[in-house]
Amino acid sequence: MQDVIEGRVWVLGADVDTDGIIGGKYLTIIDPNELKKHVFEIALPEFAKGALPGDIIVAGENFGCGSSREHAPQALRAIGVGAVVADSFARIFFRNSINLGLPTVEASGVRAIFEKGDTARIAMRAGTITNVRTGASVRFPPLPHHLLELLEVGGLVPKVRQELEARARGASA
Repeated sequence: MQDVIEGRVWVLGADVDTDGIIGGKYLTIIDPNELKKHVFEIALPEFAKGALPGDIIVAGENFGCGSSREHAPQALRAIGVGAVVADSFARIFFRNSINLGLPTVEASGVRAIFEKGDTARIAMRAGTITNVRTGASVRFPPLPHHLLELLEVGGLVPKVRQELEARARGASA
């Protein structure tokens, strides 16, 4: 994870549920290359074909509500989303995203300062999100150190692997 994440913005409204991110009929897909073809199939049909690596989702309140399925943040990672920022998140979606290494930032008022196609600059440690085109920005409480560590190594599984390998090296020394 970079300290500053910058990317083209895709804008969504409030209450985007996990079925809107990836439909339930795709939950048997485990291949990320196949899964990414169906991201926002109903809510934003042009996204799967038009998204570029590093693009940023900006949404209103309660992003990721609905079921607690991990397929939603997995699909966003598979397609290359650089970060998701929203006025607020469903708690389980937020934590699943962090655990999977997808930068997720809650910043009240963020949806109001962006239009589709704008460029967002997120300073993770400074706690600011800026619209590069307009200069408008909002502040957010930076993520705690332990969550930033998870993002830096790519998520919970890589973090646990890293810790286990360090322990094994220490035990063999």
